[in-house]
Amino acid sequence: MEKKTVICKACAAETIYDALQVADSCPYCGSNQVMEASADNTLAPNGVCAFEVTDKQAGEHFQKWIKGRWFTPKAAKISAKPDAFKGVYLPYWTFDSKTSSRYSARYGRHRTVTDKDGKTHTETDWYSTSGFYQEFIDDHLVSATTRYDRDIMRKIEPFNLLNNKAYKPEYVAGFLSERYSVGLQDGWNQAKSEINDHLHAQISSKIRWENNADVVSNLRFSTNHDDITYKYLMLPIWLSSFRYKEKVYRFMVNGQTGRVGGDAPISPLRVTIAVIISLMVIAIIWYFFMSE
Repeated sequence: MEKKTVICKACAAETIYDALQVADSCPYCGSNQVMEASADNTLAPNGVCAFEVTDKQAGEHFQKWIKGRWFTPKAAKISAKPDAFKGVYLPYWTFDSKTSSRYSARYGRHRTVTDKDGKTHTETDWYSTSGFYQEFIDDHLVSATTRYDRDIMRKIEPFNLLNNKAYKPEYVAGFLSERYSVGLQDGWNQAKSEINDHLHAQISSKIRWENNADVVSNLRFSTNHDDITYKYLMLPIWLSSFRYKEKVYRFMVNGQTGRVGGDAPISPLRVTIAVIISLMVIAIIWYFFMSE
C-alpha cells in the first residue's frame, strides 16, 4: 500500500500514513505545522508485534503504576488521570550474533588475618587467568527512534518478540507508525557496545565461579561476531500524559504486556522522611556493631 511521510516543523517528528490519509496536526506535540516530506528510500519492516493491551487496560495499568510510587504525592496519585491514549508503532532493530571472546584477567580470594594485637582485617590473594567464552546473542533490542527518553523506553521492556508477524499494512491500520531515525549501522554499533557490557558481566561471573573468586579485576577481552542477522520490527506502545500542578508528565505503556514507564511528580517531604528513616536505621546498626 502506498505510503507518505509527514513531518512536523515544530518538533521534527516524522510519521508514516497511508497515501490517502490526511494529517492536520502533529500526533506528538499537537502542532498544526505539518507538511508532507519528500520521499526517501528506507527499509521496509520485517515484522510487527500487534497490540494485546487496549487503551482502557493501559489506563488501568497506569493507575496501578502511579499508586505504587512511594515518593509521588498522595494528591497526585488521586488526581492523576491520563489524557487520551495514542497507539503508536515505534521502530526497533533486533540483532542476533554468535560471539566468541578470548579474555585475560586477575581474580582475588579474600582471607581474614588476625594481627598481633588480636584485630582482624581482610587481605586478598591475587591470581592471573585467561580463557575463552562463547555466547549466542538472541534478539538484542535497540530502539530506532531518537524522539523519546531511552530510560523510559527501557522501563517498558521487554517485548515478546517471538509474537512478531510478517509486516502487512492491515496490522498497523488505525495506529500511527513512526519510521526509524537510527539507521541500521548506527543501531548495530549501539548493539555491539551493549553486548560488550553484557559479555563483560558474563565473563566476570564465569571467572568468579570457576575459581571460587571473590573479586575480578583488569578484565580484558576481544570478541568476534559471526552469523550476524537483524530484524526491523514495529512494536506497539501507548503514549499518554497527565497534568499535576500545571506541569505535564509523560509516560508510555507497553502495548503487549501493560508495563508502564514514565515521569511522575516527587514529594520533597516524602524524600526527606525516607532519608531520615535510612539514617536512623544506619545509626542503629552502627550502635549495635560498636557495642559488639
